Amino acid sequence: MSFTFVLGALIILTVAGFYMGRSRSLADAGGTAQRLHSRPHYYGYFVALWCGIPTLLILGVWTMFQTPIIEMLVQNSLPETMLNGDPAEMSLIMNDIRNLASGNITSGEITPQIQAAADHYVSLNTTSSLAKFVVILAIGIAAIAFARSKINPALRARNQVEKTMMAILIVCSVIAILTTVGIVMSLVFESWRFFEKVSPAEFLFGLEWSPQTALRSDQVGASGAFGAIPLFAGTMLISLVAMCVAGPVGLLSAIYMAEYAPTKVRGAVKPALEVLAGIPTVVYGFFAALTVAPFLRDQGTMFGLDISSESALAAGLVMGIMIIPFVSSLSDDVINAVPQSLREGSLGLGATKSETIKRVILPAALPGIVGSFMLAISRAIGETMIVVMAAGLGANLTANPLEAVTTVTVQIVTLLVGDQEFDSAKTLAAFALGLVLFCVTLCLNIIAMAVVNKYREQYD
Repeated sequence: MSFTFVLGALIILTVAGFYMGRSRSLADAGGTAQRLHSRPHYYGYFVALWCGIPTLLILGVWTMFQTPIIEMLVQNSLPETMLNGDPAEMSLIMNDIRNLASGNITSGEITPQIQAAADHYVSLNTTSSLAKFVVILAIGIAAIAFARSKINPALRARNQVEKTMMAILIVCSVIAILTTVGIVMSLVFESWRFFEKVSPAEFLFGLEWSPQTALRSDQVGASGAFGAIPLFAGTMLISLVAMCVAGPVGLLSAIYMAEYAPTKVRGAVKPALEVLAGIPTVVYGFFAALTVAPFLRDQGTMFGLDISSESALAAGLVMGIMIIPFVSSLSDDVINAVPQSLREGSLGLGATKSETIKRVILPAALPGIVGSFMLAISRAIGETMIVVMAAGLGANLTANPLEAVTTVTVQIVTLLVGDQEFDSAKTLAAFALGLVLFCVTLCLNIIAMAVVNKYREQYD
Protein backbone atom coordinates (compact mmCIF):
# COMPACT_ATOMS: atom_id res chain seq x y z
CA MET A 1 0.00 0.00 0.00
CA SER A 2 1.30 3.43 -0.90
CA PHE A 3 2.28 6.11 1.58
CA THR A 4 -0.56 8.31 0.33
CA PHE A 5 -3.15 5.60 0.97
CA VAL A 6 -1.91 4.97 4.51
CA LEU A 7 -1.78 8.70 5.24
CA GLY A 8 -5.31 9.15 3.91
CA ALA A 9 -6.58 6.31 6.10
CA LEU A 10 -4.82 7.86 9.07
CA ILE A 11 -6.44 11.24 8.45
CA ILE A 12 -9.87 9.65 8.20
CA LEU A 13 -9.24 7.75 11.44
CA THR A 14 -8.13 10.95 13.21
CA VAL A 15 -11.22 12.85 12.05
CA ALA A 16 -13.39 9.96 13.25
CA GLY A 17 -11.61 10.12 16.60
CA PHE A 18 -12.45 13.83 16.87
CA TYR A 19 -16.18 13.24 16.42
CA MET A 20 -16.12 10.21 18.72
CA GLY A 21 -14.43 12.20 21.48
CA ARG A 22 -16.82 15.11 21.04
CA SER A 23 -19.91 12.89 21.16
CA ARG A 24 -18.54 10.96 24.15
CA SER A 25 -18.07 14.16 26.16
CA LEU A 26 -21.63 15.28 25.46
CA ALA A 27 -22.96 11.84 26.34
CA ASP A 28 -21.11 11.83 29.67
CA ALA A 29 -22.46 15.30 30.42
CA GLY A 30 -26.01 14.25 29.67
CA GLY A 31 -26.14 16.35 26.54
CA THR A 32 -25.39 19.57 28.47
CA ALA A 33 -22.13 21.26 27.60
CA GLN A 34 -22.27 23.44 30.76
CA ARG A 35 -21.36 20.43 32.90
CA LEU A 36 -18.08 19.96 31.06
CA HIS A 37 -14.84 21.60 32.13
CA SER A 38 -13.98 22.44 28.50
CA ARG A 39 -16.05 22.99 25.39
CA PRO A 40 -17.00 19.74 23.61
CA HIS A 41 -14.68 20.24 20.63
CA TYR A 42 -11.66 20.24 22.96
CA TYR A 43 -12.51 16.66 23.92
CA GLY A 44 -12.63 15.84 20.21
CA TYR A 45 -9.19 17.42 19.76
CA PHE A 46 -7.96 15.45 22.77
CA VAL A 47 -8.89 12.13 21.15
CA ALA A 48 -7.69 13.24 17.70
CA LEU A 49 -4.25 14.18 19.07
CA TRP A 50 -3.97 10.88 20.87
CA CYS A 51 -4.74 9.11 17.60
CA GLY A 52 -2.80 11.31 15.18
CA ILE A 53 0.52 12.01 16.89
CA PRO A 54 1.67 8.44 17.69
CA THR A 55 0.52 7.05 14.36
CA LEU A 56 2.17 9.87 12.38
CA LEU A 57 5.44 9.29 14.22
CA ILE A 58 5.29 5.56 13.53
CA LEU A 59 4.41 6.19 9.89
CA GLY A 60 7.34 8.58 9.47
CA VAL A 61 9.87 6.30 11.16
CA TRP A 62 8.61 3.21 9.33
CA THR A 63 8.74 4.96 5.96
CA MET A 64 12.23 6.28 6.69
CA PHE A 65 13.74 2.91 7.54
CA GLN A 66 11.64 0.63 5.31
CA THR A 67 13.73 0.93 2.15
CA PRO A 68 17.19 0.62 3.80
CA ILE A 69 16.13 -2.46 5.78
CA ILE A 70 14.57 -4.12 2.72
CA GLU A 71 17.66 -3.44 0.63
CA MET A 72 19.87 -4.86 3.39
CA LEU A 73 17.76 -8.04 3.52
CA VAL A 74 17.81 -8.37 -0.27
CA GLN A 75 21.57 -7.83 -0.36
CA ASN A 76 22.12 -10.49 2.30
CA SER A 77 20.04 -12.94 0.25
CA LEU A 78 22.29 -12.60 -2.82
CA PRO A 79 24.66 -15.43 -3.69
CA GLU A 80 28.21 -15.23 -2.36
CA THR A 81 29.56 -14.96 -5.90
CA MET A 82 27.87 -11.57 -6.31
CA LEU A 83 29.14 -10.19 -3.00
CA ASN A 84 32.72 -9.37 -3.98
CA GLY A 85 33.09 -6.44 -1.58
CA ASP A 86 33.25 -3.74 -4.27
CA PRO A 87 30.88 -0.95 -3.10
CA ALA A 88 30.52 0.53 -6.59
CA GLU A 89 29.56 -2.79 -8.18
CA MET A 90 27.20 -3.64 -5.33
CA SER A 91 25.52 -0.25 -5.72
CA LEU A 92 25.05 -0.97 -9.42
CA ILE A 93 23.53 -4.40 -8.66
CA MET A 94 21.11 -2.93 -6.12
CA ASN A 95 20.15 -0.23 -8.58
CA ASP A 96 19.33 -2.91 -11.19
CA ILE A 97 17.27 -4.79 -8.62
CA ARG A 98 15.29 -1.66 -7.74
CA ASN A 99 14.73 -0.81 -11.40
CA LEU A 100 13.62 -4.34 -12.22
CA ALA A 101 11.28 -4.42 -9.22
CA SER A 102 9.66 -1.16 -10.31
CA GLY A 103 9.48 -2.16 -13.99
CA ASN A 104 12.22 0.17 -15.23
CA ILE A 105 15.14 -0.56 -17.56
CA THR A 106 18.22 -2.18 -16.05
CA SER A 107 21.82 -1.39 -16.93
CA GLY A 108 22.76 -4.94 -17.91
CA GLU A 109 21.49 -8.42 -18.62
CA ILE A 110 18.84 -9.77 -16.27
CA THR A 111 20.31 -12.89 -14.68
CA PRO A 112 18.23 -15.44 -12.69
CA GLN A 113 19.89 -14.18 -9.50
CA ILE A 114 18.91 -10.59 -10.23
CA GLN A 115 15.36 -11.65 -11.12
CA ALA A 116 15.04 -13.64 -7.90
CA ALA A 117 16.38 -10.72 -5.86
CA ALA A 118 13.91 -8.36 -7.56
CA ASP A 119 11.03 -10.71 -6.79
CA HIS A 120 12.22 -10.90 -3.18
CA TYR A 121 12.42 -7.10 -3.08
CA VAL A 122 8.82 -6.78 -4.31
CA SER A 123 7.64 -9.40 -1.80
CA LEU A 124 9.34 -7.69 1.13
CA ASN A 125 8.07 -4.29 0.05
CA THR A 126 4.49 -5.57 -0.22
CA THR A 127 4.69 -7.32 3.14
CA SER A 128 6.17 -4.25 4.82
CA SER A 129 3.53 -1.93 3.37
CA LEU A 130 0.70 -4.23 4.48
CA ALA A 131 2.22 -4.63 7.94
CA LYS A 132 2.63 -0.85 8.20
CA PHE A 133 -1.02 -0.29 7.39
CA VAL A 134 -2.20 -2.94 9.87
CA VAL A 135 0.08 -1.73 12.69
CA ILE A 136 -0.82 1.92 12.25
CA LEU A 137 -4.53 1.12 12.01
CA ALA A 138 -4.37 -1.01 15.16
CA ILE A 139 -2.42 1.62 17.10
CA GLY A 140 -4.80 4.35 15.96
CA ILE A 141 -7.87 2.39 17.04
CA ALA A 142 -6.23 1.52 20.37
CA ALA A 143 -5.30 5.17 20.93
CA ILE A 144 -8.87 6.29 20.23
CA ALA A 145 -10.24 3.70 22.65
CA PHE A 146 -7.76 4.74 25.35
CA ALA A 147 -8.43 8.47 24.91
CA ARG A 148 -12.22 7.96 24.95
CA SER A 149 -11.90 6.01 28.20
CA LYS A 150 -10.22 9.03 29.79
CA ILE A 151 -13.04 11.42 28.89
CA ASN A 152 -15.20 12.62 31.75
CA PRO A 153 -16.79 15.98 32.62
CA ALA A 154 -13.90 16.88 34.96
CA LEU A 155 -11.17 16.22 32.37
CA ARG A 156 -9.21 19.41 31.60
CA ALA A 157 -9.23 18.73 27.88
CA ARG A 158 -8.52 22.31 26.85
CA ASN A 159 -5.42 22.52 29.05
CA GLN A 160 -4.01 19.28 27.70
CA VAL A 161 -4.76 20.19 24.09
CA GLU A 162 -3.11 23.60 24.49
CA LYS A 163 -0.04 22.08 26.14
CA THR A 164 0.25 19.56 23.33
CA MET A 165 -0.09 22.24 20.66
CA MET A 166 2.51 24.35 22.45
CA ALA A 167 4.89 21.39 22.41
CA ILE A 168 4.23 20.89 18.66
CA LEU A 169 4.93 24.58 18.00
CA ILE A 170 8.18 24.37 19.96
CA VAL A 171 9.25 21.28 18.02
CA CYS A 172 8.49 23.00 14.71
CA SER A 173 10.48 26.05 15.80
CA VAL A 174 13.43 23.88 16.81
CA ILE A 175 13.28 22.06 13.45
CA ALA A 176 13.34 25.41 11.62
CA ILE A 177 16.32 26.59 13.69
CA LEU A 178 18.20 23.31 13.25
CA THR A 179 17.55 23.43 9.50
CA THR A 180 19.09 26.89 9.34
CA VAL A 181 22.04 25.74 11.42
CA GLY A 182 22.48 22.71 9.16
CA ILE A 183 22.50 24.88 6.04
CA VAL A 184 25.05 27.24 7.53
CA MET A 185 27.27 24.43 8.79
CA SER A 186 27.22 22.66 5.43
CA LEU A 187 28.28 25.89 3.73
CA VAL A 188 31.00 26.52 6.31
CA PHE A 189 32.35 22.96 6.13
CA GLU A 190 32.55 22.84 2.34
CA SER A 191 33.92 26.39 2.21
CA TRP A 192 36.64 25.38 4.67
CA ARG A 193 37.65 22.59 2.31
CA PHE A 194 37.80 25.12 -0.51
CA PHE A 195 39.95 27.54 1.48
CA GLU A 196 42.38 24.70 2.18
CA LYS A 197 43.00 24.66 -1.58
CA VAL A 198 42.67 28.38 -2.35
CA SER A 199 43.80 31.29 -0.19
CA PRO A 200 40.92 33.33 1.29
CA ALA A 201 42.77 36.50 0.34
CA GLU A 202 42.98 35.38 -3.28
CA PHE A 203 39.29 34.49 -3.28
CA LEU A 204 38.01 37.67 -1.62
CA PHE A 205 40.38 40.17 -3.24
CA GLY A 206 41.48 38.51 -6.49
CA LEU A 207 40.65 40.31 -9.73
CA GLU A 208 40.50 37.32 -12.09
CA TRP A 209 37.87 34.57 -12.12
CA SER A 210 38.69 31.49 -14.18
CA PRO A 211 37.81 28.37 -12.16
CA GLN A 212 38.83 25.82 -14.82
CA THR A 213 41.20 23.24 -13.37
CA ALA A 214 42.82 20.07 -14.68
CA LEU A 215 40.63 17.00 -14.37
CA ARG A 216 43.59 14.63 -13.82
CA SER A 217 46.98 15.02 -12.25
CA ASP A 218 48.76 14.13 -15.52
CA GLN A 219 46.62 16.46 -17.63
CA VAL A 220 47.90 19.75 -18.94
CA GLY A 221 45.30 22.35 -18.01
CA ALA A 222 44.62 25.55 -16.21
CA SER A 223 45.38 25.73 -12.52
CA GLY A 224 42.40 28.02 -12.02
CA ALA A 225 42.02 31.61 -10.85
CA PHE A 226 39.48 32.14 -8.07
CA GLY A 227 39.41 35.89 -7.58
CA ALA A 228 35.74 36.62 -6.89
CA ILE A 229 35.83 40.42 -7.14
CA PRO A 230 34.45 40.37 -10.74
CA LEU A 231 31.49 38.31 -9.53
CA PHE A 232 30.78 40.63 -6.61
CA ALA A 233 31.09 43.67 -8.87
CA GLY A 234 28.76 42.17 -11.46
CA THR A 235 26.20 41.26 -8.80
CA MET A 236 26.26 44.76 -7.33
CA LEU A 237 26.11 46.41 -10.75
CA ILE A 238 23.04 44.50 -11.92
CA SER A 239 21.35 44.91 -8.52
CA LEU A 240 22.04 48.67 -8.63
CA VAL A 241 20.48 48.98 -12.08
CA ALA A 242 17.49 46.92 -10.93
CA MET A 243 16.94 49.06 -7.84
CA CYS A 244 17.25 52.27 -9.87
CA VAL A 245 14.20 50.99 -11.74
CA ALA A 246 12.24 49.27 -8.97
CA GLY A 247 12.91 51.77 -6.18
CA PRO A 248 11.45 55.00 -7.63
CA VAL A 249 8.75 53.29 -9.69
CA GLY A 250 7.64 51.04 -6.84
CA LEU A 251 7.65 53.75 -4.17
CA LEU A 252 5.90 56.39 -6.30
CA SER A 253 3.27 53.89 -7.45
CA ALA A 254 2.68 52.94 -3.79
CA ILE A 255 2.24 56.61 -2.84
CA TYR A 256 -0.19 57.12 -5.71
CA MET A 257 -2.26 54.04 -4.89
CA ALA A 258 -2.38 54.80 -1.16
CA GLU A 259 -2.96 58.56 -1.22
CA TYR A 260 -4.25 59.70 -4.59
CA ALA A 261 -5.85 56.85 -6.54
CA PRO A 262 -9.65 56.39 -6.42
CA THR A 263 -10.88 53.13 -4.99
CA LYS A 264 -11.71 51.65 -8.39
CA VAL A 265 -8.32 52.59 -9.85
CA ARG A 266 -6.51 51.16 -6.83
CA GLY A 267 -8.52 47.95 -7.06
CA ALA A 268 -7.37 47.50 -10.67
CA VAL A 269 -3.79 48.82 -10.55
CA LYS A 270 -2.56 46.99 -7.45
CA PRO A 271 -3.47 43.47 -8.66
CA ALA A 272 -2.01 44.31 -12.07
CA LEU A 273 1.31 45.26 -10.45
CA GLU A 274 1.31 42.15 -8.28
CA VAL A 275 0.92 39.98 -11.37
CA LEU A 276 4.51 40.91 -12.21
CA ALA A 277 5.69 38.94 -9.17
CA GLY A 278 3.92 35.80 -10.41
CA ILE A 279 5.55 35.67 -13.84
CA PRO A 280 8.25 32.95 -13.99
CA THR A 281 11.78 34.34 -14.10
CA VAL A 282 12.54 32.33 -17.25
CA VAL A 283 9.86 34.37 -19.03
CA TYR A 284 11.58 37.54 -17.90
CA GLY A 285 14.80 36.04 -19.20
CA PHE A 286 13.28 35.44 -22.62
CA PHE A 287 11.91 38.98 -22.64
CA ALA A 288 15.31 40.41 -21.72
CA ALA A 289 17.25 38.31 -24.25
CA LEU A 290 14.85 38.59 -27.20
CA THR A 291 13.36 42.06 -26.77
CA VAL A 292 15.17 44.36 -24.34
CA ALA A 293 18.79 43.49 -25.21
CA PRO A 294 18.34 43.86 -29.02
CA PHE A 295 16.41 47.09 -28.50
CA LEU A 296 19.16 48.57 -26.32
CA ARG A 297 21.82 47.47 -28.81
CA ASP A 298 19.99 49.08 -31.73
CA GLN A 299 19.35 52.29 -29.81
CA GLY A 300 22.96 52.41 -28.74
CA THR A 301 24.08 52.14 -32.37
CA MET A 302 21.93 55.15 -33.26
CA PHE A 303 23.68 57.24 -30.59
CA GLY A 304 27.16 55.86 -31.26
CA LEU A 305 27.29 53.66 -28.15
CA ASP A 306 28.71 50.15 -28.22
CA ILE A 307 26.20 48.13 -26.19
CA SER A 308 26.88 44.42 -25.89
CA SER A 309 24.18 41.98 -26.91
CA GLU A 310 24.45 40.66 -23.34
CA SER A 311 24.72 43.56 -20.93
CA ALA A 312 24.19 44.40 -17.27
CA LEU A 313 21.81 47.15 -18.36
CA ALA A 314 19.39 44.75 -20.08
CA ALA A 315 19.43 42.30 -17.18
CA GLY A 316 19.08 45.07 -14.61
CA LEU A 317 16.17 46.77 -16.37
CA VAL A 318 14.16 43.57 -16.65
CA MET A 319 15.05 42.51 -13.13
CA GLY A 320 13.91 45.93 -11.90
CA ILE A 321 10.54 45.40 -13.55
CA MET A 322 10.29 42.00 -11.89
CA ILE A 323 10.90 43.31 -8.35
CA ILE A 324 8.63 46.38 -8.60
CA PRO A 325 5.82 44.52 -6.75
CA PHE A 326 8.15 43.82 -3.81
CA VAL A 327 8.53 47.57 -3.29
CA SER A 328 5.11 48.84 -4.36
CA SER A 329 2.88 46.29 -2.65
CA LEU A 330 4.70 46.29 0.71
CA SER A 331 5.14 50.08 0.72
CA ASP A 332 1.47 50.52 -0.13
CA ASP A 333 0.44 48.35 2.80
CA VAL A 334 2.78 50.20 5.14
CA ILE A 335 1.57 53.64 4.02
CA ASN A 336 -2.05 52.58 4.51
CA ALA A 337 -1.16 51.38 8.00
CA VAL A 338 -0.12 54.90 9.09
CA PRO A 339 -2.84 56.18 11.48
CA GLN A 340 -5.37 58.48 9.87
CA SER A 341 -5.01 60.83 12.84
CA LEU A 342 -1.51 61.81 11.66
CA ARG A 343 -2.89 62.84 8.27
CA GLU A 344 -5.76 64.77 9.81
CA GLY A 345 -3.48 66.52 12.28
CA SER A 346 -1.09 67.62 9.53
CA LEU A 347 -3.89 68.85 7.28
CA GLY A 348 -5.51 70.61 10.22
CA LEU A 349 -2.33 72.59 10.81
CA GLY A 350 -2.46 73.88 7.27
CA ALA A 351 -0.10 71.51 5.46
CA THR A 352 -0.91 70.54 1.90
CA LYS A 353 -1.46 66.93 0.89
CA SER A 354 2.00 66.67 -0.68
CA GLU A 355 3.63 68.19 2.41
CA THR A 356 1.73 65.73 4.59
CA ILE A 357 3.01 62.85 2.51
CA LYS A 358 6.63 64.06 2.53
CA ARG A 359 6.90 65.16 6.16
CA VAL A 360 4.44 62.97 8.04
CA ILE A 361 3.39 59.82 6.20
CA LEU A 362 6.70 58.78 4.63
CA PRO A 363 8.71 59.28 7.87
CA ALA A 364 6.08 57.29 9.77
CA ALA A 365 6.18 54.50 7.19
CA LEU A 366 9.96 54.58 6.79
CA PRO A 367 10.72 51.27 8.62
CA GLY A 368 8.34 49.35 6.38
CA ILE A 369 9.57 51.09 3.25
CA VAL A 370 13.17 50.27 4.12
CA GLY A 371 12.12 46.66 4.71
CA SER A 372 10.52 46.49 1.27
CA PHE A 373 13.67 47.91 -0.34
CA MET A 374 15.87 45.39 1.47
CA LEU A 375 13.60 42.54 0.39
CA ALA A 376 13.80 43.75 -3.20
CA ILE A 377 17.60 44.03 -3.02
CA SER A 378 17.87 40.49 -1.63
CA ARG A 379 15.64 39.26 -4.43
CA ALA A 380 17.79 41.01 -7.02
CA ILE A 381 21.02 39.62 -5.59
CA GLY A 382 19.66 36.08 -5.66
CA GLU A 383 18.25 36.16 -9.20
CA THR A 384 19.85 33.73 -11.68
CA MET A 385 17.80 33.05 -14.81
CA ILE A 386 17.53 36.64 -16.04
CA VAL A 387 21.28 37.14 -15.64
CA VAL A 388 22.11 33.92 -17.49
CA MET A 389 19.96 34.84 -20.47
CA ALA A 390 20.55 38.61 -20.61
CA ALA A 391 23.94 39.36 -19.03
CA GLY A 392 25.99 36.30 -20.00
CA LEU A 393 28.57 34.20 -18.18
CA GLY A 394 31.66 36.33 -18.64
CA ALA A 395 33.31 37.37 -15.36
CA ASN A 396 34.31 40.87 -16.43
CA LEU A 397 35.48 43.41 -13.86
CA THR A 398 33.77 46.56 -15.04
CA ALA A 399 31.50 49.33 -13.83
CA ASN A 400 30.08 49.90 -17.30
CA PRO A 401 26.48 48.63 -17.44
CA LEU A 402 26.73 48.39 -21.25
CA GLU A 403 29.11 45.42 -21.04
CA ALA A 404 28.49 41.77 -20.23
CA VAL A 405 28.96 40.67 -16.62
CA THR A 406 27.97 37.74 -14.45
CA THR A 407 26.81 37.29 -10.87
CA VAL A 408 27.52 35.06 -7.91
CA THR A 409 24.37 32.95 -8.30
CA VAL A 410 25.03 32.29 -11.98
CA GLN A 411 28.53 31.06 -11.22
CA ILE A 412 27.23 28.80 -8.44
CA VAL A 413 24.97 27.07 -10.95
CA THR A 414 27.76 26.90 -13.54
CA LEU A 415 30.26 25.41 -11.10
CA LEU A 416 27.93 22.64 -9.99
CA VAL A 417 27.13 21.53 -13.55
CA GLY A 418 29.67 19.41 -15.39
CA ASP A 419 32.00 16.46 -15.00
CA GLN A 420 34.36 17.98 -12.41
CA GLU A 421 35.03 15.95 -9.27
CA PHE A 422 33.03 17.06 -6.26
CA ASP A 423 36.08 17.64 -4.08
CA SER A 424 37.87 19.78 -6.67
CA ALA A 425 38.50 23.45 -6.06
CA LYS A 426 36.17 24.37 -8.93
CA THR A 427 33.17 22.61 -7.37
CA LEU A 428 33.95 23.67 -3.81
CA ALA A 429 34.13 27.29 -4.96
CA ALA A 430 30.34 27.20 -5.32
CA PHE A 431 29.99 26.70 -1.56
CA ALA A 432 32.37 29.56 -0.82
CA LEU A 433 30.34 31.82 -3.09
CA GLY A 434 27.16 30.62 -1.37
CA LEU A 435 28.64 31.45 2.03
CA VAL A 436 29.54 34.96 0.88
CA LEU A 437 26.05 35.43 -0.55
CA PHE A 438 24.55 34.24 2.73
CA CYS A 439 26.66 36.72 4.69
CA VAL A 440 25.68 39.59 2.38
CA THR A 441 21.98 38.77 2.73
CA LEU A 442 22.38 38.49 6.50
CA CYS A 443 24.02 41.92 6.63
CA LEU A 444 21.16 43.41 4.60
CA ASN A 445 18.65 41.95 7.04
CA ILE A 446 20.60 43.32 10.01
CA ILE A 447 20.65 46.78 8.43
CA ALA A 448 16.92 46.62 7.78
CA MET A 449 16.23 45.57 11.38
CA ALA A 450 18.45 48.38 12.68
CA VAL A 451 16.54 50.97 10.65
CA VAL A 452 13.19 49.56 11.75
CA ASN A 453 14.19 49.56 15.42
CA LYS A 454 15.59 53.09 15.20
CA TYR A 455 12.48 54.71 13.76
CA ARG A 456 9.74 52.52 15.16
CA GLU A 457 9.76 54.07 18.64
CA GLN A 458 9.06 57.56 17.25
CA TYR A 459 5.68 56.52 15.87
CA ASP A 460 4.47 53.73 18.15
